[in-house]
Amino acid sequence: MEQFYAYMDRMKFIKRWQLMRSVREENIMEHSQSVAMLTHALVVIENDVFGGSVNAEKAVLYALYHEVSEVMTGDMPTPVKYFNNQIHGEYEKLERRAVEKIANTLPAEMRGGIEPYLQADKESEEYAFVKAADKLSAYIKCLEELRSGNKEFSQAEKTIGAALKEKKMRALDYFFEHFIPAFSLTLDELEGL
Repeated sequence: MEQFYAYMDRMKFIKRWQLMRSVREENIMEHSQSVAMLTHALVVIENDVFGGSVNAEKAVLYALYHEVSEVMTGDMPTPVKYFNNQIHGEYEKLERRAVEKIANTLPAEMRGGIEPYLQADKESEEYAFVKAADKLSAYIKCLEELRSGNKEFSQAEKTIGAALKEKKMRALDYFFEHFIPAFSLTLDELEGL
């Protein structure tokens, strides 16, 4: 009996934003889907609008599995995870061990096609797009909460927005210009009613 996909299915039970009051809870399964979609958008912008050559498949697969360790570790809140270099370093080791344990639940004949995406090459161009999309997903979550009247996310929106601008990624700038304004619209406004 192989457990890999049973572990993946448990992503829906791991909640994000644990230290903050949310109008709508978010889990790491839906967050991973959001990051994968946003990674794909950013890579398409980079490649098709600006003539880049980022490997979209690799980037999207990195994004899809970027939270897999949290099935075992839970979602460590950002202020705790980055409190100091020692805590962050130890947490990274724990994440690597969790991913290795989960990868070992794959049948040997499938590992070559999946395992490389479970531990992203953090120096790759593709991973840079995943990290940008991860922050972008968090920013969009902040906009959603603020739109619902939850001021708990106002400082996070400012901090994350500034961090995204500091990345100086042309694909992010394009996304902000062309897509972010629509996130403040209601469904009726989106449909033009």
